[in-house]
Amino acid sequence: MRMKNMAQNQTQATAPASKKISTYLTLIVLIVMALAITALFIAAETYLAGDQIAASVLAGIGLIALTMSMFLLLQSRRQSAEVKIEVPKVMTTIECKCGSKTIREFQRGDYVYKDLDIPCPKCPTTRQMITAIYKEVKEKEKTYNV
Repeated sequence: MRMKNMAQNQTQATAPASKKISTYLTLIVLIVMALAITALFIAAETYLAGDQIAASVLAGIGLIALTMSMFLLLQSRRQSAEVKIEVPKVMTTIECKCGSKTIREFQRGDYVYKDLDIPCPKCPTTRQMITAIYKEVKEKEKTYNV
């Protein structure tokens, strides 16, 4: 029970953190945006001063930088929203001397070769023992290229 609560708390704690964008990336994008806007203002002043070629070059640089920074910001947000952290299931194998085997979810305090007070379903007089603790691994789906 307590292990389930801990697993739920871990997934709740990591969910908002995975949706955040790196602060360094955000800082770089904001600096590039500020420089792009500055380039656009300088292009407008240069155009009003009469130099159309320099104004068009500055405007092009400003628009390209602004477009690329917006694209980078949106892509990083989309990718961070798709990131999921899966907590694997930890299973415990319980065996009896008669050969019966039971698998259940890990409970706090379980360790290998621990004698349990749970009677065996086949032979109720003998006690069971934990023989293995492992995490359940899910195989990834195979994709076939056609």
